[in-house]
Amino acid sequence: MTKNRSFQGLIFIVILGIGAGLGYTSYRVSANSASIWIAVVAFVLACIVSSAIQVADQWSRAVVLRLGNFHALRGPGLFLIIPLIDTIPYWIDTRVLTSSFKAEKTLTKDTVPVDVDAVLFWKIVDPKKAALDVADYQSAISWASQTALRDVIGKTMLSEMLEGRDKISSVLRAIIDERTEPWGINVISVEVKDVLIPPALENAMSMQAQAERERQARVILGDSERQVAEKFVEAARTYANDPIAFHLRWHEHAV
Repeated sequence: MTKNRSFQGLIFIVILGIGAGLGYTSYRVSANSASIWIAVVAFVLACIVSSAIQVADQWSRAVVLRLGNFHALRGPGLFLIIPLIDTIPYWIDTRVLTSSFKAEKTLTKDTVPVDVDAVLFWKIVDPKKAALDVADYQSAISWASQTALRDVIGKTMLSEMLEGRDKISSVLRAIIDERTEPWGINVISVEVKDVLIPPALENAMSMQAQAERERQARVILGDSERQVAEKFVEAARTYANDPIAFHLRWHEHAV
C-alpha cells in the first residue's frame, strides 16, 4: 500500500485545497457554519478519493480482495478500488528475483561434510497463486531450495560435486521448480557458487594430486629412458652387421 503514497498524498492535498478554498469563500460571503461543513466534506472526500485511486508500477501487480474474498489482479498503471470494501494485502513483483541459499556441514554420498553456496533465479508467473496459495512465498521458496540442495548433496559423490557443478545446478533447478510450480513460481536457473570441504581433506587431496603428478613424471622419465635404450640396441645391431659403418662412426668421434 506504500507504492503510490506520494500520488495519493497529491490527490488528498488537491481536493483538500479545493475544499478549503470553497470554505473560505463561503466564510467571506456568508460568515456562517456552512463554511465549516464544506471544509469537513472536502476533508472526507479527499480521504475517500485518495484511498480509492491506486497506481501500480510496470512490474507490480496488486491483489485486490473484496470483503475478504479474491476479487481481481490490478496493474500496471492507474486503477480504482472501493474504500473500506476493497483491500490490497499484496503487491507482487513480477521481475526476475534472486535468492541465496546454502547447506552447511551436509554429508555427501561418500560421507564427506561439505558447505555449499548457491543462487536461485526465479520469477512469479501467477501472482494470484503466489498470494493466495502460500502464506509467505519468499520463505517457502527459500526452505524448498535448502531442502532440495541437501537432498542432492546426500545423493552425490564428492568427486562428482567438485567436477560437475553444471549437472548439480540442472538437477536442483528441476527439483525446486517442481516444488514451487503450485505456488505460481517459475525457477529460471540455479548456480552453485562454491563447494567447501574440510581443510584436512583439502590438504590430503592436494598431497594426493602432488603424488599423482610425481608418479606421472617418473613414468614419463622411465618411458623416455626405455626409448633411448631401445635406440642404443638398434644402433648396436646395425654396427654389428656392418663393421665399416662402425669404423666410420668411431673415426668421426676420434676426429
